[in-house]
Amino acid sequence: MTRIPNVGDRIRLIAMPDDPDPIPRGSVGTVRKVHPHHGWTQVEVDWDSGRSLMLTIPGDIIKIITPENFQS
Repeated sequence: MTRIPNVGDRIRLIAMPDDPDPIPRGSVGTVRKVHPHHGWTQVEVDWDSGRSLMLTIPGDIIKIITPENFQS
């Protein structure tokens, strides 16, 4: 299961399988807001590309970027 990120976390998108026009795989962004719901979470992200699309977890798969695992 993907860990729910915190506001301010940098993330990399691994997969957004259920969206008809997904953010491209490998895109990087910063978490702006986290909206927990019963059994799922919406995550608002400022994508570096300028695009705006929320994540849904579970469903979408991300990796939280740390200095140890950052690769541009």
